[in-house]
Amino acid sequence: MTTPIRIGALAPLSRPGWVEAGQHLLAGIELAAADVNAAGGIDGRPLELIVRDTAADPQKAVAAVDELAGLGVVALAGEYHSVVARAAAARADALRLPFLCSSAVLDALTELPTDWVARIAPAQSRGWRLYADFLLSAGHQRIAVATVPSVYWASGTRILQDHLAPHGGSVIEFDMGSLTPAALCDELAVNGATALLLLVGYTEPAVSIVQAVRRDPRLGGVLIGAPAGQPELPEWLALLGEEGAAIPFLRYLPEQLPSLGLRVEAALRERLAQVPSFVAFEGYDTIAVLAGMLRSHGPDRARLAEAWPHVSVEGTRGRIGFSRVPGIGVWQWAWPPIQVVDRDPAAPDRFRILRAG
Repeated sequence: MTTPIRIGALAPLSRPGWVEAGQHLLAGIELAAADVNAAGGIDGRPLELIVRDTAADPQKAVAAVDELAGLGVVALAGEYHSVVARAAAARADALRLPFLCSSAVLDALTELPTDWVARIAPAQSRGWRLYADFLLSAGHQRIAVATVPSVYWASGTRILQDHLAPHGGSVIEFDMGSLTPAALCDELAVNGATALLLLVGYTEPAVSIVQAVRRDPRLGGVLIGAPAGQPELPEWLALLGEEGAAIPFLRYLPEQLPSLGLRVEAALRERLAQVPSFVAFEGYDTIAVLAGMLRSHGPDRARLAEAWPHVSVEGTRGRIGFSRVPGIGVWQWAWPPIQVVDRDPAAPDRFRILRAG
């Protein structure tokens, strides 16, 4: 019997992780592995995925990396939450196990530069600067952020502050650990902010904040934004309906998918029984890249880690290659397409592209 090539897959598949994002990520990973195997595998050897649920818990992720390394995986794929991916990346680096991160965007994915970790998703600084440009172009200079303690949210706040300040913009922070959504509305009514960004957990308190702001007559002119992408997935629409429209967020798709992307989109739609999010495409592209590396360099961990700068793989959203980007310690696809989009108030199941970069 042919020995399979094992790849470890990390995803948030239970609470408090964003389960819907994890399901989309895993759907893309599994579809890509199925496509590789249907085409004959890697030199006749099938890919075998070993999936572990991180549940948005860094400690669970570290334990999963240890377990998967012991099970003989040649590489790790996946993860959505930045703080969790950071813990997984540190452990993978220590164990000398290649890790291709699918969706986490935190710039400092590792403390120090490493040859063992690469990333499909764009760095947070690039996406959030584009989002800041969108806010400025729409006339928003005084920005409020509803936030909770997290290295990811703190990083996003700094990026916004640094990018807005030279243009006369400012950011005021509201700690949702000490404020109710109603109290946040009271603060917004007097501080003059024209935009409120949701830098908080999903589903709560994000959904409750949207409902409180939308229903407060004092705040009719306040734009709600969600740069981390909470409105992307269908659950947002199910929970909020029309109140969830016109909330701009970041997603990582081109204006027009190439032919591979269109084929994968159709297959993902069937697998998920809903419109696939950009997270599902990130999952597919992760396995497509690892399969290309395995074909060219073989299933040896050290040789795979040496292969990042030589990658040139056709992905669902364009050709993927990795390089060293200033300020980023991992091998980075520079750069995936980025859009600022929202759900159309006239048809909330439809998206509007507001800015691209």
